[in-house]
Amino acid sequence: MESLPIRQFAERAYLDYAMYVVLDRALPHIGDGLKPVQRRIVYAMSELGLGPGAKPKKAARTVGDVLGKYHPHGDAACYEAMVLMAQPFSCRYPLIDGQGNWGSPDDPKSFAAMRYTEARLTPYARLLLEELGQGTTDWVPNFDGTLEEPAVLPARVPNVLLNGTTGIAVGMATDIPPHNLREVVAACLLLLERPEASIEEIMARLPGPDFPTEAEIVTPREELARIYETGSGTLRARARWEQDGAEIVITALPYQVSGARVLEQIAREMQAKRLPMVEDLRDESDHENPTRLVLTLRSRRVDAEAVMAHLFATTDLERSYRVNLNLIGLDGRPGVRPLPELLLEWLDFRRATVRRRLEHRLGRVRERLHVLEGLRIAYLHIDEVIEIIRREDEPKPVLMARFGLTDAQAEAILELRLRHLARLEEMRLRAEQDALEAERETIEAVLGSEARLSALVAEELTADAERHGDARRSPIVERRPARALDPRALVPSEPVTVVLSRKGWVRAARGHEVDPEALAYRAGDGFLAAARGRSSDVAVFLDSTGRVYAVPAHVLPSARGQGEPLSGRVSPPDGARFLSVLMGPEEQAVLLACDAGFGFIARLGALQPRQRGGRAVLALPEGASPLPAVPLADVEADLVVAASSDGRLLAFPAAELPRMARGKGQRILALPRGGAARMVAVAAVGPGRILRVHCGRRHLRLGFADLEPYLGPRGRRGRALPRGFQRVERLEVV
Repeated sequence: MESLPIRQFAERAYLDYAMYVVLDRALPHIGDGLKPVQRRIVYAMSELGLGPGAKPKKAARTVGDVLGKYHPHGDAACYEAMVLMAQPFSCRYPLIDGQGNWGSPDDPKSFAAMRYTEARLTPYARLLLEELGQGTTDWVPNFDGTLEEPAVLPARVPNVLLNGTTGIAVGMATDIPPHNLREVVAACLLLLERPEASIEEIMARLPGPDFPTEAEIVTPREELARIYETGSGTLRARARWEQDGAEIVITALPYQVSGARVLEQIAREMQAKRLPMVEDLRDESDHENPTRLVLTLRSRRVDAEAVMAHLFATTDLERSYRVNLNLIGLDGRPGVRPLPELLLEWLDFRRATVRRRLEHRLGRVRERLHVLEGLRIAYLHIDEVIEIIRREDEPKPVLMARFGLTDAQAEAILELRLRHLARLEEMRLRAEQDALEAERETIEAVLGSEARLSALVAEELTADAERHGDARRSPIVERRPARALDPRALVPSEPVTVVLSRKGWVRAARGHEVDPEALAYRAGDGFLAAARGRSSDVAVFLDSTGRVYAVPAHVLPSARGQGEPLSGRVSPPDGARFLSVLMGPEEQAVLLACDAGFGFIARLGALQPRQRGGRAVLALPEGASPLPAVPLADVEADLVVAASSDGRLLAFPAAELPRMARGKGQRILALPRGGAARMVAVAAVGPGRILRVHCGRRHLRLGFADLEPYLGPRGRRGRALPRGFQRVERLEVV
């Protein structure tokens, strides 16, 4: 008994398992395009006599033979593999003709139990089995060594591309999309003639995959070429639809997409009020129209293209498929292959298969000619042959010695029946000999010339494509990328006032005439800030850490109640307080400043982060706090007015401040070093507006012209306010 360290044993066992999964479970062989379980199912059905013209037998009979003779694994997995080869919506060219419930596109796994369903092979499956008994493949022992099974089926067409496959192995996977038989054969004929053909020339005959459904492939040609050049990538398929008056009719779904699932997704969009222009949704699919999903629009004026673009972006009406041309090659090793390399390697397999078939047939022809030569000798000396057979106890050695026959020739003479001694039979043998001589010469000529061998392969491929091929189902078209509808464009644009309380509760009141301070607030709470805008705008909130948050105004609760905590819609840091709220167009200029005397101007559209945690935009010096954000009406005409806690006021043109997306900004107001003075308020005053300087119960009114004495360069200390107005609490513009 061998003894190994546990580490070495585990490593060896895992590698053995990984290679088994790769080679015997998950990846297809380039020759027949089948995984082992698929190959065993097809072979077992042929051994049971379940050809295209045979009477179907229970699927359980096939599964039982497969498990008992070739594939000692679970019956459920084996039956599911059999089902996939029978479903016309899963397999581009089904190998199995199933009778009974074999699943539906809405639920591919709704098939009946194998004791109820029946199956036989399809005519297409003949392309994998026709040459099986002609010396074209190697035979290997089954799992218990009592039987033999083919290592690879001698496929006459590149089934690995035609039906495609998916599989997950250890450390690798395969995703090969299905293709059209006639197009693949056309590409093969091109490579037989010119193996060095470029990818552009190949794609002129094989433009892309061809799924079982009639959905459109919308991947650009350049991306398809890149996929075929590298052997991996992603392609997109999109449902087909048409407009009928005020209705949108979806007539084809992408591959492996359920119509019921799509209906659920569209209904969810309607419930979320992201499709207000869609009035009704129904499924009119039947036997005549396997896919017919109808969307009723509210009017004929609705842009159906925009509605479908939204659905393509938000539902499975458009789906991406991974492509990974990973398979087991002729060398027995897995690998990802570009399309030209894959087709050339399959053509090598096909040439080798045809060569083996011809060599096998040539051996049979030579054996028959050898026997016929002996029979001719017997006919020429028929009387003597009969006399030897009647006289001798062991006639075979006597015949061999008398006429120079071989053992096979003598055995054939001895097995002749009396009725075959007629003159007519001799003429038939001569005709057969002449025909076989001609066949031998033809086969030897083909085997002696690579050009003739390739021509024979091309001829057979063409005949098979004509017999089993069909038109392309999935059109390849250029389409604009799908784009979801802007949620704000779906919201009615009505005037609203967003109100923020001191404790961070928020609500939205209809109209601009509402008095925010007169609203009812919770006990211990009160008015903090308000912003007027439209219901289609985004409300931007600034907190005490310098972070901003964005919430669509239309999702905020009504002002009929007391609102809801803003922290339920955004995620501020612990201990942060909300300071102000802003609304307006994205180009609206906003002044952001801190009490350390620094600030800058930002665009409102740049202050709308998508994440709940917001975004830090105002860099704060140590110990500094933000001031409420201030909107500017006109950066070129407005004056920025800043007040300090030591009673000074400075005004300067807003255009002197930098425009930034984030940062600390530049100095607005100079503060004495080492002192406790801070910038307590900042405002933007335009022509015709009045500034109120609130100092306790008193306030000072300053018109635009009255600010001239306080004008100065940005970053200065400013001028002292009149006595009695030096304890500034806030600045208000009216």
